[in-house]
Amino acid sequence: MPNNVGSYFALIDEGQYLAGRVAAQTSKTGKIGFVGAKPINPVLRNINSFMLGARSVKPDIKMQVIFTGDWSLPVKEAEATNSLADQGFDVIAVHVDSPKVVIETAEKRGLFSSGFHSDQSALAPKGYLTATMYNWGTIQKKYVELLQAGKTLMNGGIPHQVIGGLAEDYISLAPFGPAVPEAAKKDVDTTSAKIKDGSLVVYQGAIEDNAGKVRIPAGTSYKVTADELTQIDWLAKGVSGKTS
Repeated sequence: MPNNVGSYFALIDEGQYLAGRVAAQTSKTGKIGFVGAKPINPVLRNINSFMLGARSVKPDIKMQVIFTGDWSLPVKEAEATNSLADQGFDVIAVHVDSPKVVIETAEKRGLFSSGFHSDQSALAPKGYLTATMYNWGTIQKKYVELLQAGKTLMNGGIPHQVIGGLAEDYISLAPFGPAVPEAAKKDVDTTSAKIKDGSLVVYQGAIEDNAGKVRIPAGTSYKVTADELTQIDWLAKGVSGKTS
């Protein structure tokens, strides 16, 4: 990387894991739907970590993924949500540019929803569970403080890559909606603390894909910042859907 170029990013896998646990504890049917834009690595990681969280609570829970094909296709997003509702999925999660259509459609159908990017609770006052949110302000404040202290990329004071997750406060969960059980709220506090202190890792083997192939062997674990996770091109066990 050139000396005068840097980057920052927030990894949401840990937040999705927590949101998946909330979804599993709220679902009545044991069937989760997921509306995604494209089957690329960041989206697949979000789907898989959500499912890993859900299955850590209910090992038999099922998920159906529908990919719309692009980042902002409101009509297809509504169609996908309605299709999942018609099939008996009672929690809908999402990863598209704007979750608005999915969250509002789920609410109209009387479903629970789990959002993304920011807090969408105002769109679904009954069925909204939570969302994994980016805390960009935490990172940007860090840069401002470094710049105020006279640090630059060139003198080594500013890291060339700033990346993290829950422990760094780069992500968090949105406030819980009224449908979330009190036990699930307490569970998030307990599980979040374990993730932050390193005693719980989202990607802890053995992890199989939805075709039965072991993708992360038993005894192997990866922190969310691990380069190996950038190679994920598969869907986890229990997820119905195709990556191509």
